[in-house]
Amino acid sequence: MSELERQLNGAIVAITGGTGGIGLATARALVATGARVALGDLDGERAQADAKSLGEGNFGGRLDVTDFSSFEDFIDQVEAELGPIDALVNNAGVMILGALDEEPEEVTEKSIQVNLFGVINGTKIAMRRMKPRGRGQIVNLASQAGKTGFPGGATYCATKFAVVGLCESVRNELAGTGVGVTCVMPGPVRTELAAGIGNARGVRWLLPSEVGEGIARAIAGKQAEVWLPPATRFLQSPVAVLPAGARDWLMRAFNADTVLAHRESDPGRVAYEKKALSAD
Repeated sequence: MSELERQLNGAIVAITGGTGGIGLATARALVATGARVALGDLDGERAQADAKSLGEGNFGGRLDVTDFSSFEDFIDQVEAELGPIDALVNNAGVMILGALDEEPEEVTEKSIQVNLFGVINGTKIAMRRMKPRGRGQIVNLASQAGKTGFPGGATYCATKFAVVGLCESVRNELAGTGVGVTCVMPGPVRTELAAGIGNARGVRWLLPSEVGEGIARAIAGKQAEVWLPPATRFLQSPVAVLPAGARDWLMRAFNADTVLAHRESDPGRVAYEKKALSAD
């Protein structure tokens, strides 16, 4: 048995947005270690089917992360079926792009409700259950867009900056309780959410499996931060101390200013955003 299997075997982990992309990849990585997972998603039937495909002892159910009662009911079901959760992965998110002054109010609201309120809801619920037990790990999916603002994704970036701040605050609130917080900051990942976005010079796209495996290691090791690819951690600090004008110049030099901008004509992007906005 590997060290990761020894640490996670038998652990119970709930994952929001669990039916595709990073969520399902994380579930597979955890099940491979002997953990049991609970997949929550707006499509409850698909969550049940995906959980069944992972093998016996897993759970799937409907979850609307923007609805506190729905989130609490989902965790109640998970704990009734599997037992007290050892970790919660707040993975559900949307990325709907466009210039801020042209962004419809429904897009702004959807982005903030899912990407921020959903994470806050899950974090609150997990804290209230884990603190009395003196153990547990809360894993919140942010992004490297939570450290750098990209044109064309102002609201998305704002929500991810907020998740980074939430993790910093809650990690310190929980100091000494036995409950940890992990902030996951991946670069671009080949998922439906990232359909049609551009490429910055020198940036390597990640596979969902890489992020899932990174999350599994983070839960086992109770890591406070996960940067993916790992080397990007060492690039952020030097850039952050530069004056704003220098940071903006670097963004243009590496074509990062076009990554999220002007994506309106891409068919994959259009299909994803229509689906993300209509989901309820």
